[in-house]
Amino acid sequence: MNIGIIGTGNMGRIVVEALLDGKAISPSSMMITNRTKSKALLLKDKYREIRVGANAEEVAAQSDLLFICVKPLDVYKILDEINPHLSAEKCLISITSPISTSQIEKKVSCSVARMIPSITNRALSGVSLITYGENCSDSWRIKIEKIIMKFSKPVCIDDKITRVSSDIVSCGPAFFSYLLQRFIQAAVKETEIDENTATIFASEMIVGLGELLKQGHYTLPSLQEKVCVKGGITGEGIKVFDNELGEVFEHLIQATHEKFKEDVDQVEMQFL
Repeated sequence: MNIGIIGTGNMGRIVVEALLDGKAISPSSMMITNRTKSKALLLKDKYREIRVGANAEEVAAQSDLLFICVKPLDVYKILDEINPHLSAEKCLISITSPISTSQIEKKVSCSVARMIPSITNRALSGVSLITYGENCSDSWRIKIEKIIMKFSKPVCIDDKITRVSSDIVSCGPAFFSYLLQRFIQAAVKETEIDENTATIFASEMIVGLGELLKQGHYTLPSLQEKVCVKGGITGEGIKVFDNELGEVFEHLIQATHEKFKEDVDQVEMQFL
């Protein structure tokens, strides 16, 4: 199977690296392209057998499975360019959340799916969110999940939970990276620990936390209960969260959904 990638920016690059490092396909089976060719060539420097296409049309023509990894407002134009090369037996996957599979299906005759990746996929871990188009063939559904399982856990979701699922899976690493950095900064400010040491401790802690959950030793509530000895220090810290966090996460979800609605509205204007 030949796989094409249109767009090798931040997320497109992660998709390329996850597919190849997870051995879902061989580099010689992949063709990539990007508006700024230097970004695509950087990947060819790393994976010598990758082919770099001159443009989106060439990649689409040479691919059985095609990933579109460009910004939401650039997808419509790309679809127009590549549509003549999307025969019924092919499959197209968009990785942008504001564009639905039904919108893309109105433009193309091939099978369609949406995959929302996560930066955690770069470590061959985490979840990839999948939504299949109504006309996506059963054979492509099986092939897609088999490929994605090489670098993540594929989870099918309904359109109505696309944004919140993406908040957790795709945006979550950035949100919790920010919180961890604030934790480190506070430790440095309030004590004599240096930033490098605090960063090492915090990073190793979060890796260990992930392993505890992955290996099934604890759930999130049971882990908290295990560490919070009655009358102990951890409990005092939890009280601060209870008193000061308020509705910060509710506000976060509200903000992401508001921005998502703006993006959806802009995209819909193109697909009218």
